[in-house]
Amino acid sequence: MRHLIATRWLSPALGLTLGMTLGVGALQAQPVQTGFLDRTITAEGRERRYQIYVPADYSADKAWPVILFLHGAGERGEDGREQSAVGLGPAIRKNPARFPAIVVFPQARPDTQWVGAEADLALAALDKTLGEYRGDPNRIYLTGMSMGGHGTWHLAYRETKRFAAVAPICGWIKGRPGSPLGAPAVPFDQGTALPTMALRLAKTPVWIFHGDQDPLVPVGASREAAEALRAIGAPVQYTEYPGVGHNAWDATYGSAAFIQWLFAQKRP
Repeated sequence: MRHLIATRWLSPALGLTLGMTLGVGALQAQPVQTGFLDRTITAEGRERRYQIYVPADYSADKAWPVILFLHGAGERGEDGREQSAVGLGPAIRKNPARFPAIVVFPQARPDTQWVGAEADLALAALDKTLGEYRGDPNRIYLTGMSMGGHGTWHLAYRETKRFAAVAPICGWIKGRPGSPLGAPAVPFDQGTALPTMALRLAKTPVWIFHGDQDPLVPVGASREAAEALRAIGAPVQYTEYPGVGHNAWDATYGSAAFIQWLFAQKRP
């Protein structure tokens, strides 16, 4: 008799449903696709596209680090591709050997940011990927740039027990009144933004990056975050690039020191 595995997953917050029935032999016999792969997930009654990256030498014989990457405002859309064209995606394409990890690239819809339903979608894409590939639950990392840096703070705040390390790039914690990206990383009803965030991340390794000439997100947003974490003795590092504008991500994701630090972090 052919043995079957039936799996089903449901997220009430988004109405996300995944289902499949696979033969046990098929799981072992089918060749594993690698590289940048297109994926879909059903959210709020419609199909949403995202991408994942699987290293060329991936094997289920070991557990792999996993990175959740949150793109910036300029990569919002529904094509499922643009979010890997800026930031971490190009760094991987340029030097894949430096990134022995599974990477998840969700995409936020136009005129949204990484809070609420879009934050739920990012986590659902991460969970689906962990169900599809053998990821190490103690080596899941979170990073993002600009709007994605803000989303990194927000998801780190929401999911304090999930990520082994977080790396926000040119992001912010406080709300920005009057801005289309005005939502705070810490909900207004949950306390003063900076000290509340610091307490939540008191034991999480954080490395913050920002350009000191950023014309879009003031560098003070990252300076204040770093100071709030230092004030309580949290394991935080802060890198400020002199003479650099908003694009602080190319230098960060191109840094061998940063990538080595990231993969060295592990939840106890």
